[in-house]
Amino acid sequence: SKWQWHVDEVFVKINGEHHYLWQAIDHEGEVLENVVTKRRNKRAALKMLPKMMRRYGRPEVLVTDRFPSYRAALRDLGCDDLQACGRWLNNRIENSHLPFRRRERAMQRFRRMRSLQKFVAVHSSVFNHFNQGRTLSPRDICKLNRTAALAEWRSLGAA
Repeated sequence: SKWQWHVDEVFVKINGEHHYLWQAIDHEGEVLENVVTKRRNKRAALKMLPKMMRRYGRPEVLVTDRFPSYRAALRDLGCDDLQACGRWLNNRIENSHLPFRRRERAMQRFRRMRSLQKFVAVHSSVFNHFNQGRTLSPRDICKLNRTAALAEWRSLGAA
């Protein structure tokens, strides 16, 4: 998880007010961190980035969009040489918002910021558990991995 990180924010409406879900994934698509904030500024970016660097170490590349708060936050951390911005570089993180949006629609939105933060923490751990790199392995191995993950999940749910 130290090679390349993708970081992005997505707006979420909670009781008619805009909040922002900051999400970070690694190069394999596993969710590293989720943080919900009311604002979309340097301070909000600094809420997530140092925590990630303490937990996972410093990445070699940090892929972001061209939002200026990332550059300012990375400058404060002394890591402004890590940022990579490009036209299609951030597609992996943009596509990682889709499962969250699907669940959000099914749940008929969120009522409180705290419930959103709890939901995102649980959702990302479940997603990481079942997310298989289907293109990286043959079909039979992928099916074995999926059944093993499901068996482990059922044993955790039975306890």
